[in-house]
Amino acid sequence: MTREQRHHPGTQTERRGFAEVMTRPVPDDVTTRTTTLGGRPALEFVPAAADARRGRLLYLHGGGYVLGSPHTHAGLVGELARRARIRTTSLEYRLAPEHPFPAAVEDGLAAYRALLDGGTDPRELALAGDSAGGGLAIATLLAAREAGLPQPAAVAVMSPWTDLTLSGDSISSKEEIDPVFTADRVRTFADRYLGDRDRTHPLASPVLADLTGLPPMLVQVGSYEMLLDDAVRLAGRAGAADVDVTLQVWPRAPHVFQHQYGHLDAADAALDRAARFLAARLEAPR
Repeated sequence: MTREQRHHPGTQTERRGFAEVMTRPVPDDVTTRTTTLGGRPALEFVPAAADARRGRLLYLHGGGYVLGSPHTHAGLVGELARRARIRTTSLEYRLAPEHPFPAAVEDGLAAYRALLDGGTDPRELALAGDSAGGGLAIATLLAAREAGLPQPAAVAVMSPWTDLTLSGDSISSKEEIDPVFTADRVRTFADRYLGDRDRTHPLASPVLADLTGLPPMLVQVGSYEMLLDDAVRLAGRAGAADVDVTLQVWPRAPHVFQHQYGHLDAADAALDRAARFLAARLEAPR
């Protein structure tokens, strides 16, 4: 445990609890190995049926920028990789409060740059993420655009957290039916990630950013989520910026319901749709 982590013992307890609840096994036909990417630890997933023509996927896990790791999300990422038949790398970006904004964005950008510098054609590269990781995927692409880097072939986000100002109507209108969050809980995550920093910064709240030039985008969300408006407004702003965007809203589904694959039909259907979306963009004619 680092010195910074010792200063936040409650966070460490929360992370252990999150890991116990969230972690599911990797599919049998997907192999994993630890690696590094952009100077950060990462977990690589290689499906037995991986298709070399489908390039690479960079995945950014959820957890409010405070919780989670590639291991807590290994089951979900392995399922997505298996269904899409795409070699996937899940990044262990730095977490708050030890490493507040913009540390996660810096790590996402460094990983993306490392893939490009390593010879990956951007047309054969996609990004994906869930919850805070979905917002981070969009922020990473915005940072890449500002750095003059080419955009990838696609980005797919599940229940993305894109507005850390908490200005969406669904923060209040869906609070009573959201089985995962309360407004206070979401606000606490924002506080730990941003502190006194500007919550309207486009890399903190990418739904407020100019999304011009971003790649084809898939946005999935459940109708029972407090973050419903984060997803709907992201898709709307992307469309207004001439981005090819697909929004899929599942009725009566909770936050990142895709984690319930194998138990919830909607979860399996959503993962299949995300896999088809990614595979189609990565196999598009050059």
